Amino acid sequence: MNAKSAISKEIFAPHDERMLGAVQVKRRTKKKIPFLATGGQGEYLTYICLSVVYKFAAKAQPVYILLTNKKPAQASITKVKQFEGSTSFVRRTQWMLEQLRQVNGIDPNRDSPEFDLLFENAFDQWVASTASEKCTFFQVLHHTCQRYLTDKKPEFINCQSKIMGGNSILHSAADSVTSAVQKASQALNERGERLGRAEEKTEELKNSAQQFAETAHKLAMKHKC
Repeated sequence: MNAKSAISKEIFAPHDERMLGAVQVKRRTKKKIPFLATGGQGEYLTYICLSVVYKFAAKAQPVYILLTNKKPAQASITKVKQFEGSTSFVRRTQWMLEQLRQVNGIDPNRDSPEFDLLFENAFDQWVASTASEKCTFFQVLHHTCQRYLTDKKPEFINCQSKIMGGNSILHSAADSVTSAVQKASQALNERGERLGRAEEKTEELKNSAQQFAETAHKLAMKHKC
């Protein structure tokens, strides 16, 4: 089981929460944290996780949670840590999604693992383990904000277009469908034109054959007389 699956199972599932996405991070600028604040446990890995809780969540029927279109009662961003030498994870700071004010992708012109998160009462500067992991997390985060927040949606700045909720995928699919429809329509029109010309030619041949038959009949009658 990978780290993210373990976090989902250990941290969120017991509280009827569904983890939507997570990204492993390190601080770009280290904060001076007292030794006692970490419990004296030394080095640790940090994950930023996005999760939701549904009003009717039930452990016995998780399939209904996955298939529903109902909005969650609560969406949140949680900082989870795994200390060196431990196989378990610890839930740390948690913010409601409504508290998120700004998401800064740092550079809209290139793939970059750096990003900032600004909350009502906190500001953190992070570096994801990879740029692609950050991109995936941002797509999920943007989609969740657009879908579940009715107002006070956070501002996404300095983000690549592909990050903005996966819209480029939808647009690409829509463009492909439109292109296919246009090609099919064009093919049908061309086929219709060919059929029209064939019908005209058939009518011409039919008329010619009829005229030939009438002429032949007249000649036969004339020679008979």
